[in-house]
Amino acid sequence: MHVNAHADVDVVAVEQDDQVTVMLELVAPAAPTDRPRPAATVQVVLDRSGSMDGERLDAAKEALVRLVDRLDPTDRFGVVAFDDEVRVVVPAGGLADKHAARQAIASLASGGMTNLSGGPLRGMQEARRVAGDGGATLLLLSDGHANAGETDPARLAGVTAGARDHGITTTTVGIGMDYDELLLAEVARGGQGSHVFAEHGDGAAGGVAGEVEGLLTKTVQAASLAIRPDAAVDTVTVWNDLPCAPIDGGIMVELGDLWGGEHRKLVLTFAVPAEPALGLARIAELEVRYVALPELAEQTVNIPVHVNVLPGDQAAGRIPDAQVRTELVYQQVQDAKRKAADALRDGDHGAAQAAYGAARSKLDDVIGSCPSPELADELRIVTELSDRVDDGDAAWSAKFSRMDQARKSRKRGRGDLGM
Repeated sequence: MHVNAHADVDVVAVEQDDQVTVMLELVAPAAPTDRPRPAATVQVVLDRSGSMDGERLDAAKEALVRLVDRLDPTDRFGVVAFDDEVRVVVPAGGLADKHAARQAIASLASGGMTNLSGGPLRGMQEARRVAGDGGATLLLLSDGHANAGETDPARLAGVTAGARDHGITTTTVGIGMDYDELLLAEVARGGQGSHVFAEHGDGAAGGVAGEVEGLLTKTVQAASLAIRPDAAVDTVTVWNDLPCAPIDGGIMVELGDLWGGEHRKLVLTFAVPAEPALGLARIAELEVRYVALPELAEQTVNIPVHVNVLPGDQAAGRIPDAQVRTELVYQQVQDAKRKAADALRDGDHGAAQAAYGAARSKLDDVIGSCPSPELADELRIVTELSDRVDDGDAAWSAKFSRMDQARKSRKRGRGDLGM
């Protein structure tokens, strides 16, 4: 995997506090084409509660049949369905008998309430039972609020985080306008997967197809970033919304898996206190660890981050790197979407509009000096999200904001879905 770091400034003034923002770029190797790919494990957890009856359940079942057709007989596949009860529809295992899997999926009918904890828990058991060295992907499809079993988003996110420790990535697909977007987004965050908002059933099919295509080209597994700042650095801000935990001498950021050819970006800001002496000063050491597939070889890349300490009059002429500053604003806008989604969930439209407005102001300021098609597109999206709130469509804005923020902050660089 190629790993590069770019700082917005490479010089600071002597005896002056400063901030240095670093953009870390990771490019996963392309999937090999000269040999068979390793067998994949896909475990589906499907909501079949009463609200899924009709077009939603039909579209979900069609998406699963297409998934069966896309997988190889050597891949491992299973389906768990849940309403207020949980049952195994397709026991996880090889797909030698695809016809039987299709028939089992076709026989699914809608049921009662939504036990959104029982379904994933049983699905994780099935995934762990058959997962190989490459781990497994759990796809959770639901259209409702959890109203049976465990319903706390933080606790459910903790469950999927625990499953991730055993190599199981969790992706969630929310269908329609009634599901709990915070709960599904947090479940995906804990499981280091994606969260998809599918307003209609066909959107669910597209979300499943996109995730599986990436899964089948995965070339990097269990990637992480250790950030070890110099002792003098006051604070480190990780702008991407990723699971972080303290480690000895720094912070561990979980990056998850990368698809073949995926280009991921992260943004870090270091608060650098006044340096007392001129010359080269190290502010941090970055360490990327990952497992390369299909060899299952663990790799480590170390990148030191330095700045030159110059007299104040010389440092005053520095020109910040436009690409790094643009990426910083991009992530700050994603954070504004998260804040807006939280406010809309609480019914506080004023706070949501304030978050959207702050994002628009920041984008207007930067686009003038650093023209960027991506930032122009972000301005268009934020404006439409705000307009939808004004037009009485706050639920849609909340769900799209949550999905867009999750994808662009946690999986920055992975192919985006348009708006």
